[in-house]
Amino acid sequence: MGLWDRLTSGLKRTQEALTGRVQKAFEGLTGEKLDDETAERLEEALLAADLGPAVTDRVLAALRKRRGLSGVEAWRGALVEEVAAVLAGRGAYALEPPPGAAPWIVLVIGVNGVGKTTMIGKLAARERSRGRSVLVVAADTFRAAAAEQLAVWAERAGAGLVRQKEGADPAAVAFDGVQAAVARGIDTVFVDTAGRLHTKSNLMDELAKIRRVIGRALPGAPHTTLLALDATLGQNTLAQAREFGAGIGVDALLLNKLDGTAKGGAVVALVDELGLPVALLGVGEKLDDWSAFDPEAFASGLLS
Repeated sequence: MGLWDRLTSGLKRTQEALTGRVQKAFEGLTGEKLDDETAERLEEALLAADLGPAVTDRVLAALRKRRGLSGVEAWRGALVEEVAAVLAGRGAYALEPPPGAAPWIVLVIGVNGVGKTTMIGKLAARERSRGRSVLVVAADTFRAAAAEQLAVWAERAGAGLVRQKEGADPAAVAFDGVQAAVARGIDTVFVDTAGRLHTKSNLMDELAKIRRVIGRALPGAPHTTLLALDATLGQNTLAQAREFGAGIGVDALLLNKLDGTAKGGAVVALVDELGLPVALLGVGEKLDDWSAFDPEAFASGLLS
């Protein structure tokens, strides 16, 4: 399944909720510029898809400047272009190891229940498909059966696993995992962490400790920090992302469960407000149920 097919499949629920309303909004447009009545209907449609007021206002302002368009498809195409422009303004994110990262250490963080472990399995499979050796580190030592769940995904992806007993110091597990990767000549390491509420300062401090300890095991690591978010929560994820970004530092977003929401437009608001690119989209439960993020393809999948 190609990029377009994965995106359209993952965005199906959002499309069902949004495209009909967009169609009706533009059907009443008789002139060659956006009138107030059409703009109001379009605003309702975009807000319902969780694009948020800031992005919606910006897109509508850009559409009001358009001239010479006629027909629903021409206006829909203009809408796709303006949404894609918002997404592209933050730049594309290449989920690749930086020069000199050997091994490449990737730290995956987020709150409870966002699907970090599932996304790590997909990321590991992605790396293995590129011929890279992979080690996953079970630094979530608090949740019952967390290491067992990660072990299942690691085996499916063909990756190695470093784990310790439940209740072990997560920073120590991360340290051991990075050292093991260096000793074995592993190419890529994904460090799984326990889900934690962004409002709990002690848990955030522990996550900062994990980062520091990883840096002691391998200077310069972690090279990439990915924040996993649940796309079904819409703009409620904004507060989570702000706190993680301020307390830990985040390079890019992993958006999971995109296929389970009718509010996929929140991705646009997230990228715009946070200034963070999207590294990967989760669109199902299988190892290959993911999509790279392409602004134009995403905008088209959202609105076509």
